[in-house]
Amino acid sequence: MITDLPRLLDALPAGTLPPGRLVTPEDGGPPPYWLSDGPAEPGRWASLRARHQETGLWPLVLSGLRSEENRPWVDGEVCPARMSSPDRHDPAELLARWWGGHGENPDGTEALAPLGVRWPGPADPGQPAGAPGEFADEYVDFLEDGQARLGLVPAARGADTLAVTGWTGPANFTNDSGELAAVVRSWEERFGARVVGLGFDILHLSVAAPPTSSEHALRVAAEHFAFCPDNVWQGSGTLAAYAEQIVGLNCWSFWWD
Repeated sequence: MITDLPRLLDALPAGTLPPGRLVTPEDGGPPPYWLSDGPAEPGRWASLRARHQETGLWPLVLSGLRSEENRPWVDGEVCPARMSSPDRHDPAELLARWWGGHGENPDGTEALAPLGVRWPGPADPGQPAGAPGEFADEYVDFLEDGQARLGLVPAARGADTLAVTGWTGPANFTNDSGELAAVVRSWEERFGARVVGLGFDILHLSVAAPPTSSEHALRVAAEHFAFCPDNVWQGSGTLAAYAEQIVGLNCWSFWWD
C-alpha cells in the first residue's frame, strides 16, 4: 500500500519543503510518511494540498500527545504493516456492525435515542456549500497551533492516509485503521470531507457539505456514533444533542479514548 515515498519527495521542486525527514515505523518496513523538523508553516499545507494530484503526496497537520509530544509521529509509533487496504471494506457494513455493537453496551440504548437500536442506514449526501479544498485550507488555520508538524503521505486520497501511515490512535476501538479509512472515503464522496490532521488519537476532517437540517443531521450523527461512540458517550450524551451540534458544521473531529 506504500508507494516509493523517497522517489515522490525527490520529484518535488527545490524549496517546496522545509527541513524534515522520513520516519521509520516501530514495526519496521519502509517509511510511511515524511515529517517536518519544526512546526507547520502557514500556507504550506494548502499549497501542497493543491498539488496533490500532481505529486501523489497528501499533507497532514500532525500533532503529538500533549504530555509526550514525540508520540506518535516523531517516534514512529505507527504500524502500517498491520493495516488493511480500505478497498477491502464496505463502509455501510462497517457502520452497521459498529452500531449494533454499541447498542449492546449498557450505556448504548439511551444514547441511541431517538433512533433506537436498529441501524437506520447511511445518511443521504449533503449539498456542497463550496469547494472541498477551500474548506480544508481554512480549517488548517485552526490546527496549526505553533507546535503541530507538517506531514506528507503517499496516498491517492486523504482518507487513505489513516491506513498508509499506520496510525494506531483508535486502537481501543479498532486495531485496523483501514476500516476507518473506508468510512472516511465514503464521507469524502457524500459530504466533501477532507482529512486535514491527525493527533495521537484524534482525527480532524473539514466538511464542504454538512447536514443543514435536524433530520439529516440525526442520520449523520448515527454514522458518527457508529464510527466514534466517544463523541457522544463522553460528549453530548445523546444522538439528538450531538446532531444539533453538527448542523451546518464545516469541520468534524473524532476522539477515541
